[in-house]
Amino acid sequence: MAAKNLIQIQTLCSHYNLEFSFFEDLNRIGLIEIEIVEQNKFIHQNQIGGLEKMIRLHNELHVNLEGIDVVFNLLEKERQLHNQLNALKNRLRLYEND
Repeated sequence: MAAKNLIQIQTLCSHYNLEFSFFEDLNRIGLIEIEIVEQNKFIHQNQIGGLEKMIRLHNELHVNLEGIDVVFNLLEKERQLHNQLNALKNRLRLYEND
């Protein structure tokens, strides 16, 4: 993976005014994936959108890490159900057009 797509966690700590342990805890419970390159810890840039949502939940709504995990699991389940509903609607349209 190209280093240009990675963002150093230390940079995120200073940008969002968070402790390094917050990112390690998110990694520990599986909400983000930390990559180690030359003894520095990074996350991939495609995780930033979700990470910012997690930070807002934590800072603005005072949701703890376990709560953030629950919220993201429910959002993922909702996304899966939405995709399944769309697939079923598309199948139903095949029979309605006959």
